[in-house]
Amino acid sequence: MRAGAHAPLGAPALLAFPLVRAAAPSLLFPRRAVTPIRSLLQRVGIAVLIVLFIALITWIGRDGYIDANGDGISVLDAIYYSTVTVTTTGYGDIYPSSPAARAWTAFAVTPLRILFLIVLVGTTLAVLTERFREALSENRWRRRVNDHIIIAGYGTKGRGAADSLLASGTTKDRIVVVDVLADVIEEARARGITGVLGDATRTSVLTEAMVQRASAVIVTCHRDDTATLVTLTARELHPAVTIVSSVKEAENAHLLRESGATTVVISSEAAGRLLGLATRQPRAVEVLEDLIVAGQGLTLVERTADAAEVGRPLQAPPGQLPVAIVRHGERIAFDDDRCREIQDGDVVVSLRRE
Repeated sequence: MRAGAHAPLGAPALLAFPLVRAAAPSLLFPRRAVTPIRSLLQRVGIAVLIVLFIALITWIGRDGYIDANGDGISVLDAIYYSTVTVTTTGYGDIYPSSPAARAWTAFAVTPLRILFLIVLVGTTLAVLTERFREALSENRWRRRVNDHIIIAGYGTKGRGAADSLLASGTTKDRIVVVDVLADVIEEARARGITGVLGDATRTSVLTEAMVQRASAVIVTCHRDDTATLVTLTARELHPAVTIVSSVKEAENAHLLRESGATTVVISSEAAGRLLGLATRQPRAVEVLEDLIVAGQGLTLVERTADAAEVGRPLQAPPGQLPVAIVRHGERIAFDDDRCREIQDGDVVVSLRRE
């Protein structure tokens, strides 16, 4: 979601959001190689070329044609004769009289006239077929979509979130991108991802993205106030959905949590800490970057402790290194005494190779 430069979130910001409003949400599926507009322009171009070609040949062989008014065949007359001929109107005021002109009409103009009609009818059928296909695809998608992930904002963070999801095994048909910029949606469609053109702060747009059936919503807005409103809207429409929101300023993180965000990532401070850490411990930063980039190296995994682990010390299956547990929302490090006895419902976070 691109809504301008960031401003600290406060009461005045909540009273007036300088947001870009889309007239109505538009559901867009992965782009095909040839768009309907391009196909239509190609057909119109073929039709125009047919008309001009017949007009040119008619004007070149104008001595073999008779005009009812007797003043000869001009360029305009040739174009006129071409248009009434290919459209099968045939007023008869201009007609071929010589054997060559009649042969040209019989063996060249007639096939071109048939081709013109095929292009004309084909264009109509193509437009109707494309509209029917889009409506059918949209209805089919609405019936089948479930447990998908919505990315509100397809900027740098949004693309990174999509890359991470795809690298971790999420299929493209389970990702839906929402953004106010048409070119950004086109970029997502070119990757095979369904897009919704519109403002994610609006109920109608998130409804178009089927947020009621989504398993998660990733909010990557450029402004903290916009992210807050998107989070509020998504939480209202789907009280049980997982919402992951990014925020620039740490002082606004609690507002995202109060708005319903399950997890809040402080993007600017996280980047600043990595930059500061890199000056003293560059190798540690390399490991952290390895953890962030999905599809290679190390990765973090979480799982719920099973019944056999309850009452035992923290441990992990072979090939994994336990680093912490989460108990009733509290993060407990691996060296804490409480990790010596796993409780029912604990979530174990471990390191493993990708």
